[in-house]
Amino acid sequence: MSLQDPHILWQQCSDILRDNMSPTAYQTWFAPLEVVDYRDEVLVLRVKSQFVVEYIEENFIDILSRTIWRVFGANTRLEYKVLIDSTSGAGATYPSVNRAQSPVSAMGQDGYARNWETQLNKQYTLDSFIQGDSNRLARTAAVAIAKDPGRTSFNPLFIHGGSGVGKTHLANAIGNEIAATRPDLRVLYVSANTFKLQYQQAAQQNKIPDFLLFYQNVDVLIVDDIQFFSGLKGTQDTFFHIFNYLHQSRKQLILTSDRTPLQLRDVEERLLTRFKWGLPVEIERPDYDLRRNILLDKMHRDGMQLSEEIITYITQNACQNVRDIEGVLASLMAYSTLLNSEINLDLAKQVVNRLVEVQPKEIMMADIMGTVCEHTNISEKAVQGQSRQKDIVRARQLVIYLGKKLTDYSLAEIGAAVNRSHATVIHALNTMSDQMEYDRVLKREAEFLENQLK
Repeated sequence: MSLQDPHILWQQCSDILRDNMSPTAYQTWFAPLEVVDYRDEVLVLRVKSQFVVEYIEENFIDILSRTIWRVFGANTRLEYKVLIDSTSGAGATYPSVNRAQSPVSAMGQDGYARNWETQLNKQYTLDSFIQGDSNRLARTAAVAIAKDPGRTSFNPLFIHGGSGVGKTHLANAIGNEIAATRPDLRVLYVSANTFKLQYQQAAQQNKIPDFLLFYQNVDVLIVDDIQFFSGLKGTQDTFFHIFNYLHQSRKQLILTSDRTPLQLRDVEERLLTRFKWGLPVEIERPDYDLRRNILLDKMHRDGMQLSEEIITYITQNACQNVRDIEGVLASLMAYSTLLNSEINLDLAKQVVNRLVEVQPKEIMMADIMGTVCEHTNISEKAVQGQSRQKDIVRARQLVIYLGKKLTDYSLAEIGAAVNRSHATVIHALNTMSDQMEYDRVLKREAEFLENQLK
């Protein structure tokens, strides 16, 4: 360990980081970091919130780790201290995640790991995995496995679903729960891509037997993104033998994929059959209530306060997956830090529009009718009636025009909404088209109503 002042060493790290990333990224995520302690080759950095820990670990851990190893030494381990009470200095400490460990180099001659590292993300826990209708079965199975790994009928647990719905979170959460309650068990998380690279390295070094022996000594094996085994015959063959050994030994297997076993391509049938032995369970896209609860939970953990209208807007529009919500909150926190200002609805809209594909609002004929009637102070009954009064005809034509422009309804369906025939709808559309070329008041009125509906 270096005898230099750790604050001076950290300043050297800061200089390297500043030179290797954008000014915005450095100022937002690294400039506020401070050295709390450095002893026994453990560097502790103070951060403002757990959210900052998660964001750095997700996006910058490679460059941060390499920089620290370069300056402090190759054996340095990183921990974060999240300040909870600024008066007393109390805080919670989180270890950094480093998934660079090679299974071959970690083994002794008997095949057992030395200084065993689970490679789990410690921030992913069952408590922080918010339950909803879209993930209830998966979480229930996870809790059962965590209590009795390898002894339930959920072996393997095959978690599948779209990107960002929480598969990796739940898989890590099971591992963390088992590691905490059963320290006698060897738990290992590995991505399919990392497994592939490790296998290739072992093959090049003629250490396949050692590679197999290492994995056969795992009690709980978590393989993330198993779909990346597609087309890799050697990797699949090796994993097949590991899978068989662990399953027969009643060791727990947890696999994740972005598709079901039936949808996997270029994967051997004997593996696909085994993937279906236990419980294939889907995590679906989160519904509104779950997205809102996830948003509120992350706000609470990160110490963020947002108005109800901002919470509603984010929940409605960041609707594809959990990562959308995390990305929006990360950007809002970054903008707020850089601009030193509170987060308002306009900023939230800008961030959401940049980061997620905002789903267009589905507009119904009933919406158009209601908006036009309220604007013109004419009843729906009058619009659907036979009156030829100028203001009623104008309202009726506005409903038809907006129905054609803003919906996918057929002309017959639009006509039914105003109690008119297909031919009448065509006539009304032609009339509106002609009039809007010279009637600017009508054009502005139609544009106003269109914006109201959107």
